[in-house]
Amino acid sequence: MSVTPAAALDAFIRGLPKAELHLHIEGTLEPELVFALARRNGMPLAHASVAALRNAYRFSDLQSFLDVYYAGCAVLSKPEDFFDLTMAYLERAHADGVVHAEIFFDPQTHLAHGVPFSDVMAGITDALRQGEREWGLTTRLIMCFLRHLDEAGAHEVLALARPYREQIAAVGLDSAERDHPPAKFARVFAAARALGWPAVAHAGEEGPAAYIWEALRLLSVCRIDHGVACEDDPALMQHLRATRVPLTVCPLSNVSLGVVSDLRHHNLKRLLQYGLCVTVNSDDPAYFGGYIAENYRACAEALDLDREDLLQLARNSIDASFLAAPDKAAWHAQIARYADQPGPACPARRA
Repeated sequence: MSVTPAAALDAFIRGLPKAELHLHIEGTLEPELVFALARRNGMPLAHASVAALRNAYRFSDLQSFLDVYYAGCAVLSKPEDFFDLTMAYLERAHADGVVHAEIFFDPQTHLAHGVPFSDVMAGITDALRQGEREWGLTTRLIMCFLRHLDEAGAHEVLALARPYREQIAAVGLDSAERDHPPAKFARVFAAARALGWPAVAHAGEEGPAAYIWEALRLLSVCRIDHGVACEDDPALMQHLRATRVPLTVCPLSNVSLGVVSDLRHHNLKRLLQYGLCVTVNSDDPAYFGGYIAENYRACAEALDLDREDLLQLARNSIDASFLAAPDKAAWHAQIARYADQPGPACPARRA
């Protein structure tokens, strides 16, 4: 039986060693797991069925998504809930060819529901260790501050995180971007740096290119999450190319939240061709209709990405990670060996 071009492309993408660097663990909460955890924890739900909940995953912008996202997180109340959530993601990531994942979590969301910081950490980190034992999938954990809340709350979370210096690799900034510039959190990021934590930040998704500059200059981030608004500022584009500051782009998320109207209009390929260190990631895949392999495949089809483009995106993901230099070199060698194997020369376009 002959292999179709679409099947060949899918197999190539899933076999391609890659890192995922922009993934909110709470955003992997599939409707089926919501119902399972609600039953286990004796919690009522606003939706009558899995199908009804899934139908609610239709968003007009970032805030409309966040309203559903934060409500869903209420079913996460015990360490075993966070363990099950994280393991479900790691299993899917492994099937998609992810060899290293850098995972965001939002402790303030769970603290607001009365869940101790220690319970969140226990469940997630137990799963991360098991995922590495089972699949060799390495990880880093990134603690995010919620930008729609005040900086005082972020300082409180930073204090709670201090005993977990070994388990948390970096700090980040997420949630609603509009009217919440990075500058709002300059002091807490300085405090995190003083404790030895590097930083990343969401910027330039719904916010302007100026927010990317703020994240770089005022928060001293080493990576920009999203960053697609950078094209609006030629000087910023030149700076990103010269410094190789990575962008963790989330294409299907951008379409779902109206950042772009159609994936064919996404600027991922232009950013790649300009020489930026862009990567492809899934963001909140339970809500946006695709894990990382779906994001790669959809971009290949919509943007005419060729085989070398896909390989470069994988190389960029390794370069942009917090992996140590020897580990990066080892994965680059793996990608080089993979590139030498037969594979699709071009994407399989939809009819």
